Amino acid sequence: MAGHSKWKQIKHYKAATDAKRGAKFTKLIREITVAAKAGGGDPAGNPRLRTAIDTAKAASMPKENIERAIKKGTGELEGVDYSEVLYEAFGPGGVALMIQALTDNTTRTVAEVRHKLARGNGNMGATNSVAWMFERKGQIYLDASRYDEDRTLEAALEAGATDFAREDDQYVVSTDVPSFHSVKTALESAGIVPTESEIAWIPRQTVRVVGSDAEAVLRLIESLDELDDVQKVDANFDIDASVIEGMGLNG
Repeated sequence: MAGHSKWKQIKHYKAATDAKRGAKFTKLIREITVAAKAGGGDPAGNPRLRTAIDTAKAASMPKENIERAIKKGTGELEGVDYSEVLYEAFGPGGVALMIQALTDNTTRTVAEVRHKLARGNGNMGATNSVAWMFERKGQIYLDASRYDEDRTLEAALEAGATDFAREDDQYVVSTDVPSFHSVKTALESAGIVPTESEIAWIPRQTVRVVGSDAEAVLRLIESLDELDDVQKVDANFDIDASVIEGMGLNG
């Protein structure tokens, strides 16, 4: 499986029993606040904010929390000033990592990320040492058990999707960034409702990782993902599902 989508599946499994809901809400609130600050508080004219709100609603975040985060971003309420930071790094087995963070203290965040990387047998990379291995894409995830594959494929391509694939129990619809919301809206209008959607760094090619390196890279990504300032970690690993199951990361 491709690294990015497989890690997404791990996070789907974990979400079913994840007790750290508050930590997830904190990250979602930061994204909503930053999106509103960057593009305004109206989701109709701010695609990034619309995505953040959709993600928050899918996580059952209360409406008042969402509205408060938007007002902090637009300046109607006092809030923290967050900076967006992207770290490029390498993990065990030569796996490339794209680590996205929102922070009010970049010195603290880079120190925490470096610490996690060092403990996990990884290291920080220079600017553009990793980014060239990825491309920015929209990703829309659909429950394959709910929708006919041919109908879903046709609807996705008609809406402007650039790729469609089945991976285990889900369909993954890929889009370019400008078309992301129009494709998602078209699918919803056709009665095909995503389980999740996002704009992410997708690897152009994957790196096969086995044995202890496979376990080490998964533990590293999980530890990075647990940092409060880290919003997302995208990677280019290709690891057998049996390794993931054996580590107990799927619930």
